[in-house]
Amino acid sequence: MKKILSLVVLISTLATSFVQAGNDQRRGQAGASELLINPWSRSSGFGGANSAIARGVEAMHLNVAGIAFTKATELQFTHTKWLVGTDISIYSFGLAQKVGETGVLGLALTSVDYGEIPITTVDVPEGDLGTFRPTNTIINIAYAKEFSNSIYGGANIKIVNEAIPDLKASGVAIDAGIQYVTGIGKNKQLGKKNDDNLVFGISMKNWGPPMAFRGDGMSIRATLPDGKTLTLEQRSQRFELPSLIKIGGAYILTFQQEVDTVEETVKRLQYLTVAATFTSNAFTKDRYHFGLEYSYKDLIMIRAGYFYEKGLLDYETRTTVFTGPSAGVSINIPLNKEKGSVFTLEYSYRDTNPFNGVHSIGARVTL
Repeated sequence: MKKILSLVVLISTLATSFVQAGNDQRRGQAGASELLINPWSRSSGFGGANSAIARGVEAMHLNVAGIAFTKATELQFTHTKWLVGTDISIYSFGLAQKVGETGVLGLALTSVDYGEIPITTVDVPEGDLGTFRPTNTIINIAYAKEFSNSIYGGANIKIVNEAIPDLKASGVAIDAGIQYVTGIGKNKQLGKKNDDNLVFGISMKNWGPPMAFRGDGMSIRATLPDGKTLTLEQRSQRFELPSLIKIGGAYILTFQQEVDTVEETVKRLQYLTVAATFTSNAFTKDRYHFGLEYSYKDLIMIRAGYFYEKGLLDYETRTTVFTGPSAGVSINIPLNKEKGSVFTLEYSYRDTNPFNGVHSIGARVTL
C-alpha cells in the first residue's frame, strides 16, 4: 500500500509542476503530433472527458490504468476518416487480456494512411515523377493492475515510427496513470456502497527522449572540380514529444437499477455519466473537456462532449481545426449472458472548421 501511495504522490507532484511550468514560448515546438490523436470511437464521442472512467482497450490512449477493469478478453477495431476531404484514414486495433488475478496486458496498433502523394522537386514541380506513401505507426504495449478495490494503476510503452522513402524517425514514449474509485454512494437495499459512483484519474502521457529524422533525404551529393563525387549528410534538428498531463473525474447518476440480493450485486439499468478532464499540454494550449453519456440497460449508450481552449470561440484566434463539439453512440449486442460476452458497434463525430469533420466507426468484442 505504501508503494501505491508513493506512486500517487509522485504523479500528483509531477502534474502540479507540469501545470505551473507551461508557457507560450514552447507551443508548436514538438513533433510526433499523431500521439495527440484519439483514434477510438467511444472516447472521441465523449470529447475526451472520460479519462477517469476510460475502460478496456481505449484506456491506452486516455489513462492506461483503465485497462485493469478488463474482466477477461477485449478486442477492438476502429476506422477513422480524419478531416473528411483530406483522404486521410486512421486504423486502430487493440487487445486487452487479463493475466493472473489482478493484472491485464494490453496491445494496440494505430496506423495513419495518408494515401498516395505526388513526388515533386524543385526542377519538376508538376509532380510527374510518380507517387510515394508516408507511413506512420504507433505500437502500444501496456500493463495495468488492480492494487486494491479503490486503486488501479498502469504503464504503457509506445513505439513511434514516421517515414517516407528516404527519411525515417523512430522514438519511444511512456505513459503512466492511476484511477481512484471512491466508493461514494450507497444502495439502500444492500446496505453497501456502489463501487464506482465517483471516480478520479490522473495520467502522464508521451514522456520520452527527443526524436530526429535520418536517412538519404538528409544527404546532398556534389561533384568537386577534380571530378570526384562527395556526399554531404546534414543533421536533422531533434524535436520533443508532445508530453501532457490529464486530470479527470466522473460521477454516475443512476435512475433505475436491479438488485440481486442473493449475490449482493447491483446492475444499473438507466444511468447518466457526467465527466470532466483537464489536459495540461507542454507544447499546445491547455484544454478543458466536458462530457455526458446516457445508458439504457447497457444496450444503447448516447454521448456528447465538448472541449475548450483559449481562443477557440473566435475563428481569428482559433489554432485548431476542431470547433469543440463531439457526439457518439454505442449499441451493445449480448452474445452470451452467462459469460457476459458482448459485441459492440460504435460511432463518433467531431466537428471541424474547415473540412467536414472527423468520423470514427468501430467494433468491440468483450469475452
